[in-house]
Amino acid sequence: MAERMNTRRKRRCAGLRVVVAMLVGTAFSLLFPESLGHAAAPEKPQPGAECLACHGDKSSAPTRAGKTTPLYVDGKKFAGSVHASFGCTGCHADLEGKDFPHEKPAPVQCGTCHTTEQEQHARSLHGKAIARGDTLAPHCVNCHGNHDIVPVKDPRSAVAPLKVPLVCGQCHREGTAVSRNRLIAQDNILENYSESIHGEALLKKGLSVAPNCATCHTPHLILPHTDPASSINRKNIAATCTKCHSQIETVHRKIIRGELWEKQANVLPSCPDCHQPHKIRNVFYDQGMANADCMRCHADEKLRRGRDGKSMYVNLEEVSHSRHSQKGVACSQCHSEVNASRVRPCETITRGVDCTSCHDEVGKLYAASIHGQLNAKNDPNAPTCKECHGTHGVLSKQDIDSPSFPTNVPGLCARCHREGNKAAVRYTGRQHEIISNYTESIHGTLLKNGLTVTATCTSCHTAHSVLPRTDPKSSVNAANVPTTCGRCHHGIEEQFETSIHAKRVGGSDKPLPVCNDCHTAHAIRRTDENSFRLDVMSTCGRCHAEIAKTYFETYHGKVSRLGYTKAAKCYDCHGAHDIMAVTDPRSHLSRANVAATCQKCHAGATRRFAGYLTHATHHDPRKYPFLFYTFWGMTALLLGTFVVGGLHTLLWLPRAFEMRRELRAAEAEHEASKETPPNKEGPDA
Repeated sequence: MAERMNTRRKRRCAGLRVVVAMLVGTAFSLLFPESLGHAAAPEKPQPGAECLACHGDKSSAPTRAGKTTPLYVDGKKFAGSVHASFGCTGCHADLEGKDFPHEKPAPVQCGTCHTTEQEQHARSLHGKAIARGDTLAPHCVNCHGNHDIVPVKDPRSAVAPLKVPLVCGQCHREGTAVSRNRLIAQDNILENYSESIHGEALLKKGLSVAPNCATCHTPHLILPHTDPASSINRKNIAATCTKCHSQIETVHRKIIRGELWEKQANVLPSCPDCHQPHKIRNVFYDQGMANADCMRCHADEKLRRGRDGKSMYVNLEEVSHSRHSQKGVACSQCHSEVNASRVRPCETITRGVDCTSCHDEVGKLYAASIHGQLNAKNDPNAPTCKECHGTHGVLSKQDIDSPSFPTNVPGLCARCHREGNKAAVRYTGRQHEIISNYTESIHGTLLKNGLTVTATCTSCHTAHSVLPRTDPKSSVNAANVPTTCGRCHHGIEEQFETSIHAKRVGGSDKPLPVCNDCHTAHAIRRTDENSFRLDVMSTCGRCHAEIAKTYFETYHGKVSRLGYTKAAKCYDCHGAHDIMAVTDPRSHLSRANVAATCQKCHAGATRRFAGYLTHATHHDPRKYPFLFYTFWGMTALLLGTFVVGGLHTLLWLPRAFEMRRELRAAEAEHEASKETPPNKEGPDA
């Protein structure tokens, strides 16, 4: 009671001092008005000078209801605040015109001037907490201060960028009443932020443009991430992050379809799915919904899907060794429709995993391929990503256990393309027994011997952009085959591109041969095999039919048909891949090179020897008239001889038969005369 009396007494004395000072000043101005005219102009009164007569006293601390309430206001700080020009009653409007000493003023209503901020704050988590009487809920004064408020851009401001984490940390630091008594999903918020790339930039390097709490959560409209209006809601987080990271879609363009952040947020992992909300660094983390949350159900081998009984079991060991797990990709990043605010987060999933959300470039290639086109038509035979790469156990193509490891690729493609399987059944092209032919080919043989750099299915057809050979964009289209083969056989491609068979050199409107026309597509043999060497003439003859006929009429051709492999074949004279017109100085058969070409087999060959007409034929009177007329002259002579001889023989036959009869008759008479004895009887008989 005595203390209360002393307080009242101090108030009365303070009020009396103010009144006396005002009366003395008034009397002095009335008595000496002229002196005031010549005196220096008085200093501008300090804002709230009347109030500071009491509140400027540091010892002023009355006790109400057993609680001491300091009333001291630093006049200098108030004079430098943004509210100084309004005076005390600008905020404490209920004290306007009140006598001294006054009663306890009503709480200041900042929303009177700051209408927009007040509306946002009222809708926020903080405002709603205040409305329901939560004593831990922050008010304006808790963040901005009271009598010493300065502009936000002023380094002295309580909410200057460098100080915001500390202001928020008053409640959200571990160990505070708020962190102990209120359910907040994130923990160690201030500590994690201070260790993040944002916190280091702001707190350690003084980079005031670095994001702070208010940058992401907004200063006043702070809402939970489950609220659609929240700046950190899944649908809005991309827009929040791009306020600073404006080129983030360009940065991620090779692996993520960035536009999905705005258009189809449920398809793509949001920023916090890969970068933890507060402990953000330039690496991936185990974050979001932890895999352990999913495995509480999916580790059960008996777990089945209700609508079709399909197993929902996930082998955690398989997942942990997968490529995704090694890269820090969590379940929720692929199954992006999960909602952590649900009892069963996966109940919001309505569609399968879209791999193209992260593998954008690969997804575009696949969509344009024959496989992707079939998939777009919902064809059940269309292969999808998981059929080739697996589901939870996706491995790197460098992993020997991966289905896409080179030695496993033929078997992978054979699941559909082996004769009798679903792809082979619907295939209408000319290639058959594809897998068995490849296995027996030089490529397949090298692969079986462990040479992983040899060509496999994906080397020629590509891994994701598989197109029919009739498509101009296909890697196995006739126009693209040399380039495709040249990725491994580069030197041969360089030779081929200068040959007469190359489109830009040959300039023919007719189809020109490419690699697979001579070597086939899948049953590619070694070129040093006898069977390949003997078949070359027939191979070349498919295009050069007339020339092939003339070749087989020569010595070289005849002995080759008999199986003699050392006789000169087409490629021995013309070359294999660097075939050029005979008139080209670089040709093996040009005037300057033909002798050397013949000397590969005939060591002593000279230029005269090389003048042998290799493909000379007696059937072409225009190109080889001498041979033509000689052949037909000799043929006519022979035929004439045989005709005259034949006619002579025919005409002589009747005479020959007559002479033979006469001869036989004479022989018979002669024989008869030998058998009859002569008559030797005398006269006495």
